[in-house]
Amino acid sequence: QVQLVESGGGLVQPGGSLRLSCAASGISFNIYAMAWYRQAPGKQRELVATITTGGRTNYADPVKGRFTISRDNAKNTVYLQMNSLKPDDTAAYYCNAYSNVFSYWGQGTQVTVSS
Repeated sequence: QVQLVESGGGLVQPGGSLRLSCAASGISFNIYAMAWYRQAPGKQRELVATITTGGRTNYADPVKGRFTISRDNAKNTVYLQMNSLKPDDTAAYYCNAYSNVFSYWGQGTQVTVSS
């Protein structure tokens, strides 16, 4: 059974930081590219960042320079370090594991940026 479990969300003030984690089980983690998406209320889900099996990263323009995606294949975990958070970053954040054939999603973790 494939499971992706996100953690690390919460309430943070503008300018603050959070680190999200996504622990995967039931898959050969090292052969899957990983991504973080987010969805704000009333908006479509949007891609935040991706990391390939080889560690190459890509970011959406709104988070470039503030967010960092990384992976630890030994722990079957992908991370999203979020710095300089803004109210517009408020959303549910979802982890995605994908290959040419399969795509798996976590249940999401809520991030709220507010003073």
